[in-house]
Amino acid sequence: MAQTGRQRPLVGEPLAIDLLNTRWVLDGVPGDLLEDLDGLRQWLEEAPLAPAHTPTTVMLEHTRETRDLLSRLVAEPVCTTVEERLNTVLGHGSVRRLLHHGVPGSFEEFDDPSWGPAWLAVDNYLTLLERRDRIRACANPGCVLHFFDTSKNGSRRWCSMAGCGNRAKAARHLGRSRATSDG
Repeated sequence: MAQTGRQRPLVGEPLAIDLLNTRWVLDGVPGDLLEDLDGLRQWLEEAPLAPAHTPTTVMLEHTRETRDLLSRLVAEPVCTTVEERLNTVLGHGSVRRLLHHGVPGSFEEFDDPSWGPAWLAVDNYLTLLERRDRIRACANPGCVLHFFDTSKNGSRRWCSMAGCGNRAKAARHLGRSRATSDG
């Protein structure tokens, strides 16, 4: 995986969550990887969906629209309007099963290649819904990132301990120190 372009605060989540995390806030400054084709290219490489999907302006539009839909559905898990629009995205592709030399396999087919990454992200989201309770927003109120909690006991709260987790621990420590010195 080649690292290009902009540094995102969190990569490596399942595809649907990784798509959500193409928008972030770092030190109070919002970032959006999908503001241009270079950003889409970077996401496709990091996902990794490249070289099977070549970025185009139409693909960028479809991917942004799908990210917005997923974002709304994560915030409001049951929304008929958003579900209908995601089902429209799913209508642009399918999984084809096959048998080759005695080994079962499958591959995705799309009616238009520009829908490929968006379709794959929505398909991944459906899989993640099997553990809907593990799809989480970072507990830091200033953070917009999401993660899929794979911890054994399901207690992860932060997008990353190195970032938001450490900031929360430092704030708690500072609060305790102030309380002790005031007391």
